[in-house]
Amino acid sequence: MNKLITVAEAADLIRRGTPLTLAGPESALDQLPAGNWVAGTIPYFMTAEGGKVVTDGQVFATDLSGMGTVSFACYGADELASIAGKAPDNGFSFTIIPAGGQCHQRFSAEAASYEDAFLKPTVGWISGVHLNDLGKISPKVYDGRSATKHEDRTVVAYVNVPADKLVSLEIVNLFEPDGGDVLRFEETSFRQTSVLVNGERRSFADYVRGRGLEHGKLPLVGDFGGAHLNASIQSLDADGVNLYAPLFPGVDYRFAGPVADYAGAFRARLGDVDPAGVVMGCNCILNFLFGELEGKAIGGVAGPVTFGEVAYQLLNQTLVMVRIQ
Repeated sequence: MNKLITVAEAADLIRRGTPLTLAGPESALDQLPAGNWVAGTIPYFMTAEGGKVVTDGQVFATDLSGMGTVSFACYGADELASIAGKAPDNGFSFTIIPAGGQCHQRFSAEAASYEDAFLKPTVGWISGVHLNDLGKISPKVYDGRSATKHEDRTVVAYVNVPADKLVSLEIVNLFEPDGGDVLRFEETSFRQTSVLVNGERRSFADYVRGRGLEHGKLPLVGDFGGAHLNASIQSLDADGVNLYAPLFPGVDYRFAGPVADYAGAFRARLGDVDPAGVVMGCNCILNFLFGELEGKAIGGVAGPVTFGEVAYQLLNQTLVMVRIQ
C-alpha cells in the first residue's frame, strides 16, 4: 500500500502493528496512536489521478511490512551520521527531516561525508507546511513509537530487505544546465553573497537579478562528477541569495534551462519507468508549484510533494523513487 487513506484507516493499521511511513497535515497526524510508524507534515501529494492538496482528514501511508524487517530511530542534529552508520547492509534508511532547522542544515552539508553514505541507501524527504502557513507554523516530524512530534529531529525507518532482493534509488530531474556561465562558490552554505562567474567575483544577488532569475523557477544545476543535482533559489535580499539547498565549493554550477510543460515532461520520463517494484516516491513542492501540477497526472509514482528530497543527500526540484527488485 502506497496511497492516501483516512485518519481512521491509518489508526486501524497502527493498532494492528503495521509498520508505516506517513505524511499529512499536522492536524491529521496528531490524531494517530502510538505504534510502528514515522511521519512528516505536508499537505501536498502525487496520486494516480493527479497532484492534490489535502487540508485535513487524510494521510499518505506507505506499508513497509511486505518489504522486509523494519525498525525505527529518532536522531538529533549531532547524531545524523547514525542514519547511514546504523543502516542495514541490504536495505534502505527511509528518512524524514523537518525543513529549516539544524537537522536540515547539517544533513544537507554533511550527508555525503558520512561513512557508508553511498553504500547504504538513504532516501526520504523534507517535511513542510501549507504554503499559506510559511513563517506561521513550523514543519514537524513524528516518532510514532511514542506518538511525539519534533521541530528539529530526524526520524528514520530502517528497512532490511531479504538477501534475494536489491534496493535502488532512482531520480527524475527535469532540469539540464543552460550551457551558459559557469558559477563557482567559495563556501558551503544555504546563503551566498558572492559568486565567481567564469572566474570573476561578483555579487550573487546582482548577478541573479541581472539575468532576471529572481523568481526562483530555475534552479542552479551542479555537476557532481557527471551527476546533475539541483539547488533552488528561495529568496533574494540586498546582500545575498538564500537557497533551499547548500552550494558547495569546487563544483561547477550553471542555471537550468526552462521547462515548458512539467506534467508532459514527467509523463515522458516516467513513461519509460517500469512500475514493478516501485514502493515509494516523492516530488518537490517547487515542481508542483511552478509546474502547476495540481490535478495533473504525471505517471504512476505516488507520494508526498515535499520541501526537499533525499537520495543519499539533499536534492531540490527532483522526483525520487525507491525500487525493490
